[in-house]
Amino acid sequence: MPEPARSSPQSTLDRDAGLLWHPYGPLDAGAHFSVTGAAGAYVELCDTSGSPHRLLDGMSSWWAVVHGYRHPVMDAALTHQIRSFSHVMFGGLTHGPAVDLAEHLVAVTPAGLDHVYLADSGSVSVEVALKLATQYQQARGRDRSRFLALEGAYHGDTTGAMSVCDPVGGMHADFAGLLSPQLFLPRPPLPEASTVEVDAWVVRAENLVDMHGSELAGIIVEPLFQGAGGMRPYHPAALRALRRLATEIDAVFIADEIATGFGRTGADFACRSAGITPDVMCLGKALTGGYLTLAALMCSGPIAEVITASSHRALMHGPTFMANPLACAAATASVGLLFTDDTSGWEPAIARISPALTAGLAPAREMAHVAEVRVTGGIGVIELERPVDVGLTTRIAAEHGVWLRPFRRHIYTMPPYISTPETMATITAAMVAAAAAHSEGDLQ
Repeated sequence: MPEPARSSPQSTLDRDAGLLWHPYGPLDAGAHFSVTGAAGAYVELCDTSGSPHRLLDGMSSWWAVVHGYRHPVMDAALTHQIRSFSHVMFGGLTHGPAVDLAEHLVAVTPAGLDHVYLADSGSVSVEVALKLATQYQQARGRDRSRFLALEGAYHGDTTGAMSVCDPVGGMHADFAGLLSPQLFLPRPPLPEASTVEVDAWVVRAENLVDMHGSELAGIIVEPLFQGAGGMRPYHPAALRALRRLATEIDAVFIADEIATGFGRTGADFACRSAGITPDVMCLGKALTGGYLTLAALMCSGPIAEVITASSHRALMHGPTFMANPLACAAATASVGLLFTDDTSGWEPAIARISPALTAGLAPAREMAHVAEVRVTGGIGVIELERPVDVGLTTRIAAEHGVWLRPFRRHIYTMPPYISTPETMATITAAMVAAAAAHSEGDLQ
């Protein structure tokens, strides 16, 4: 077999088009840039003309690279582990990196989440959570297999996860015939909603659970902030009501904290800030600092005890790369950095980032074609009145030294936690400029 061709970054872009699919993109679309390197908060790229760029990564590579690229602590953890072993099956075997990570996660997550399942990715952890809830109900002698979710939800691209994503406005409407029919509540009220609005939504949730409680294996939510479904925060009273309803009907309450966990919404975990503990919590993205794919499912003792006492005695899922040692080593290092008291920790990071987002995005509030500007912890969103021109936004942001990847009507950032006030000013200026370029005059 011939050696793969070695080429310049420019020719890499040419070779990519028509060869590789990119997320939610046509086969012949290719990519905007070819990456040649990355360090800290910056990625080094080459465009189609061969010109080099050094851009701030305002996306944290889809919310995962929170410590930046080539972080010395992360690099050292991977180097140390690879010198011992990179992978070993987890069936019948264990290893230090997996146990270390599980102990760390039990220590930092809300009390009572004492058991850990290490999955391949965020979507897979959601699949495992849905299977766990179904097994739990079977073990209790019940025929329950449906789930209650929220309109506007996004939980991943695998089949079970798609079934609990928004069934109409989401990205998976074409697969309706493939998916199990689930129940959906309207999007919860915004954090600033009145007591009357919140109470009305809670009554609607109570009525739906009263009608269908005997069918529900579980309730699944992104706590306090819906990500890819609309970049939208919601009122904590709605989350507390769903936790209460799950308890009342003995449904498994699943918190998908893949995007919201590890400080992103302004608390270590969104559930804790709302004063609730789920039965199951899914974690991912920042878990490994973006170095490798890994997710964790945290489970409460009472749920785990029912599974253990069932006929299977096991949670019926077991991927080949479960608890991959390299990924576990990366995750342990990442969690250690996130929960330190120095500038590497999530808390001082959000204390820097959140006010910088509020100040930097303020000019967009005055634009007539901007529907809303929102800041939630380390998340900044400019929502337009109409769909974003992705190409225009990417170009304008790059001209301002920033990599952004907008979607639907949202120009947004989830910046790395290593961001400084100076880099935050650059990111927000690029977002405001991209929003300004969408005015009627500029688009004409």
